[in-house]
Amino acid sequence: MVNVTHPPSAYDAGGNLTNISAPSADPVEVLLNRESRFLQPIWDLRLGYEDYLQSPLFPVFLSVFYYFGLCIPVTFIDVFCKKQQWYKNYKIQPDKEITAAQLWDTLSLTMWNHVLFIMPAAMAQWVWTPSSPLPELAPTLFDFLWHQIAGLFIFDFQYYVWHMTHHKVRFLYRHIHAVHHRYNSPFVWVTQYLHPWELVVTGFLTTTNTWFFDSHPLTVWSYMVVSITISVEDHVGFDFPFSLHNMDPTGNFGGSPKHDMHHQKPLTNFEPFFNHFDKMFGSFCPPMGPGGLKSKALLDYERKAKECKKNF
Repeated sequence: MVNVTHPPSAYDAGGNLTNISAPSADPVEVLLNRESRFLQPIWDLRLGYEDYLQSPLFPVFLSVFYYFGLCIPVTFIDVFCKKQQWYKNYKIQPDKEITAAQLWDTLSLTMWNHVLFIMPAAMAQWVWTPSSPLPELAPTLFDFLWHQIAGLFIFDFQYYVWHMTHHKVRFLYRHIHAVHHRYNSPFVWVTQYLHPWELVVTGFLTTTNTWFFDSHPLTVWSYMVVSITISVEDHVGFDFPFSLHNMDPTGNFGGSPKHDMHHQKPLTNFEPFFNHFDKMFGSFCPPMGPGGLKSKALLDYERKAKECKKNF
């Protein structure tokens, strides 16, 4: 059998063989295809760094460094601004102060989880998983956006089921999820203050959801950054005017106030990102506002909950 090597122009953006008979692609067509991709200038920033970006280790380092890069500035705010009036105005539970012991506890577990579980898994992936060649073209803007939105909704459903199960089944809550609920007033480092099994599951789901769509590497990396951003924002313990849920005109985005309420009332608000499943299945609890303000909806919820307890 004769081995035939085809020129690079015989392959499409995904590395698939497209035209064996043509010795080269039309350069005008290639140029027009590149120019029509809105994200191509961003994707071209990879040039010269392909050996690093196509490594199996890159997504791991991206997620780890981005996570710590988000958490550290918020920690400075919690440490140095907690006496400021604006801090108390936007803090959801302003009467709960973050102590040095809490910071040490959450940081210690986070670091041990990364050293004992994340890094070994990353090294195993680096050893056994070959590097993936990067495509020449950027994803279309449509694919870039809808793949990420779909991934968020899929993870939202997956974690809703997982989360609710680990609250309803006493054994699972006591031995796994209770670690995360050690703090009923969340702050930024509580985001990954998790039992190792929970960290592995959430990491696996986040990583594999884009596989459903065979997403472009740029889409995968962006999806990881978006997921981490939302997860951290859920745990900061603040309700700022520029918070993600305040920019959602539909009101379906949960945000920090909703998840903060979950830590106060653990049998409510199981959904990590949105509200629709919690509202559909009766586990939604109206959140507390900035400065510890209780809305009329929350007061009505608490009144009805007390009446139900009296009836039983």
